[in-house]
Amino acid sequence: MAGIEIIAVEERPALKDFIDLPWRIYAEYPNWVPPLKAEVRRMLDPGGHPFWEFSERILFLARRGSETVGRIAGLVDRHYNEFHNEKMGIWGFFECADDQAAATALFSSVETWARQKGMTFMRGPLNPSTNYEAGLLIEGFAHAPVLMMTYNPPYYPGLVESCGFTKEKDLLAFLIEGDYRLPEWMDRLAERISKKKGIHIRPSDPKNVDAEFALIREIYNASWSGNWGFVPLSDNEMRDIQKNVMKFVDPDLVFFIYYEDEPAAACVIFPDINPLLKRFNGRVGLTGLLKFLIYRREIRGLRCLIFGIKEKYQQLGLPMLAFHHIFEVVRKKEKYHYLELGWTLEDNESINSLIEEAGAKTCKRYRIFRKSL
Repeated sequence: MAGIEIIAVEERPALKDFIDLPWRIYAEYPNWVPPLKAEVRRMLDPGGHPFWEFSERILFLARRGSETVGRIAGLVDRHYNEFHNEKMGIWGFFECADDQAAATALFSSVETWARQKGMTFMRGPLNPSTNYEAGLLIEGFAHAPVLMMTYNPPYYPGLVESCGFTKEKDLLAFLIEGDYRLPEWMDRLAERISKKKGIHIRPSDPKNVDAEFALIREIYNASWSGNWGFVPLSDNEMRDIQKNVMKFVDPDLVFFIYYEDEPAAACVIFPDINPLLKRFNGRVGLTGLLKFLIYRREIRGLRCLIFGIKEKYQQLGLPMLAFHHIFEVVRKKEKYHYLELGWTLEDNESINSLIEEAGAKTCKRYRIFRKSL
């Protein structure tokens, strides 16, 4: 059997191999949802995505003979390292055959690169940060992934651990299916909170999209700043996200909670367009609009992507008010049959308990790994 050769991705043919590899890895995994190749290419392009305004990366391929059997990216996020005063190297965009030699060679390559950049530890997978896709799926393989959540073969955690990485943090996803109704006690409490002086919910305004997304960014950065792994979203990153999601966002599922005319919280829920992405199989192409018209009925679920409360408003019971509002809105939209909430940190016991009390069940667990350099 041929040995493993590691190739740094520098030319277009190698980049094409990097982007195309998952279609071979996941041929036997029907739950996998293919990303749009053009979006992956843009995400990895230092001149095409705002993440690279403050970050750098290297891409590697693992080849056994003439066959590409693995890939990985090494990254340095200067915003994160400045925000936390750390020297973190990142690994991400990892895909690999069940080939320990290939995985070992890939991780060795990114670790060497990160050391040369002065990093003291590696964390991953982050694709490319916690503001995008994060974590390796370790539980919940029977469930299809929802929008912007990862999926991987069950053997991946073993490959990673065999390269010396250990658990740093688990991320949880929760699922609500069927009838969207809060327990009576929570419903009553939410009603009382809604009647408190100064508290009110404002739906998003589709006519002022720029201002709305700027407000979402402000609340997100303020409310999550103390969380593990957090890195602020830049203005350009939020504009880029806005540009991409406006194609499918449902304005009724984006709302703000105010306290005495000050924005206190924001909630962003997106339709889970993964069933449609699966139909596209990596390319929108000339038939994209036709596929959308034919298969849009398969979009039957939602993902709660962002829910953040500014710190000084976190004792007002706003999560229960948000749950009440979400359930009321979603129940009126009969086309949605499930809502996935997450991810949340495994040790955020207060919010995890509240989510479970609202009727959700843990459906997936993702793991972030760490290794000292």
